[in-house]
Parts: sequence; structure tokens; C-alpha cells
Amino acid sequence: MIPARPVSPAGWLAAVLLLCLPLLAGCGFNTIPTLEEQAKASWSEVLNQYQRRADLIPNLVETVKGYARQERETLEAVVEARARATQPQIQLSPDMLDDPAAFDAFQESQADLTGALSRLIAVAENYPDLKSNQNFLALQAQLEGTENRIAVARRDYIRAVQAYNTSLKTLPSMLWARFWFTDNRPYQTFSIAQDRMEVPQVNFGTGSGG
Repeated sequence: MIPARPVSPAGWLAAVLLLCLPLLAGCGFNTIPTLEEQAKASWSEVLNQYQRRADLIPNLVETVKGYARQERETLEAVVEARARATQPQIQLSPDMLDDPAAFDAFQESQADLTGALSRLIAVAENYPDLKSNQNFLALQAQLEGTENRIAVARRDYIRAVQAYNTSLKTLPSMLWARFWFTDNRPYQTFSIAQDRMEVPQVNFGTGSGG
């Protein structure tokens, strides 16, 4: 009789995992993919809101230009920052959320655009006619609303990533991460200093310049 070959440690581990499958199926197997999809969906909303902001900028620049052509440097800075932030290589798809370099490049470009917009809005303080222009006021309101939506979308994404990343490191879902979802990696989250991410101040008030 041919002697049975010894079972390797990996074989024992696979056998134990198969035996425990019915128990573990109801104890965390779906946690990782569920939280991963939630994080990706949250990121898609972040992208939607940043794109909404980018879409407002051309009209905003043209409106300001009509009243403040001499502010060419500020206007060009916004246009250039928008161009950088909307480059295809900067756009971060949900499948790239575990890439630190790509995430850093994305958030840096958006932070630069936020800063350029802040400077553009500040320029408007020097032009009362611009501040009372109806088109500018409408764009101002849309930009303010979009910045608020960006803040909410970023907050929701941070929470979703925290939940997903935690699932990769805590029981029982970490067992599935170790033996089944082996390609899953923690997602990146926003880390730029808060002062660089302050939204543009677009609320002028009602008492100056008409």
C-alpha cells in the first residue's frame, strides 16, 4: 500500500477554511466588498462635485474679466490651475484609490485650484460693479453651494474609507482579507493641511458697493 503523503501546512489551512466556510460566510465574508463599493461610490461623488466646480470656472473667469481685465495674472492662475486639475492623468478613478502617489497628485491639484479661486474671489472685492452683477452673483451662489457639497462629499468619503480600511485589519473580516481578498489594499484619504483646503470665501454680504 502506498503511504499517504503528509499534508502541508497550507493544505491543512485550506481544509480548515473549507470546514469553517458555512460559519464564516455569515461572519464577515461580505464586509470587505460591501465597504469597498461604498468607498468607491463615495469617491465618485467627490469627483462629481469637483467636476461641478470645474464646470463653473470658465463662466466665472469670463464674468470677472469683463470688469477686471487688469487682473490678468489672477485670472490666468485660475485658468491654469483648472487645466492642471482636469488633466486626464490627474483624474483618479475608483480603481486607483490605493495608489498614494496618484491620490497625492489629485488632492494637490485640487488644493491649488481652491487657492487660485480664493484669490480670484478676493479680487472681486475691489470692483463694486462686478459684485453687483447678476451673473456674477448667480455664479457666486453656485460656487458656494458646490464648495459645500465638496466638503460633504469629502467627509462621506473619509468615513467610508475609514470603515473599509478598518475591515482589512479587524476580525473577523481580516481573515477574509488574508486568505480571500488578497489583492485588497487600504484606500488613501485626504491628508493636505486644512488651511490649504479652506473653501473660497464667496459671501460678500449686502452692504458694500451695491
